[in-house]
Amino acid sequence: MSRVLAEWNHFEVPSALEAMVACCAARRWAQAMVALRPYSGVESLSLTADQVWSTMEEPDWLEAFAAHPRIGERKASASAWSQQEQSSALNAEHPVLDELAEGNHDYEDRFGFTYIVCATGKSAGEMLSILQRRLANGRETELREAAEQQRQIMQIRLGKWLVE
Repeated sequence: MSRVLAEWNHFEVPSALEAMVACCAARRWAQAMVALRPYSGVESLSLTADQVWSTMEEPDWLEAFAAHPRIGERKASASAWSQQEQSSALNAEHPVLDELAEGNHDYEDRFGFTYIVCATGKSAGEMLSILQRRLANGRETELREAAEQQRQIMQIRLGKWLVE
């Protein structure tokens, strides 16, 4: 078992909740993850995270999405994990950043929430192409796609948290 997980299993609720909110800002998800402790290992934590996420609904998803900075946006308040995940977008050329900014605006106007994509390992151009493709989705389809992207981000962040 991971040392971080073993210690977290015994944290007081506020501290345990803070760790989960850093991985996914949907408070109902974080509260459920804390309530289901202790976890026997990393695999158990990961599987439970997905199971709990599958019970979330639109308000939970929107709460999680709202914690993310826009793709390509340089924001001092963004978490270190967000900055790391979006590093390729943050270092992109200005024309791509301009298109991402315009696409983010169009996306938010169309769907009413921040464009969410699992940015890890993707170039700014790839994220822009994905954004442009997803603009053609209906709201319900896009909401579910964004929720799946959030699930992937959550799993990556859980992995990062476990090795800190």
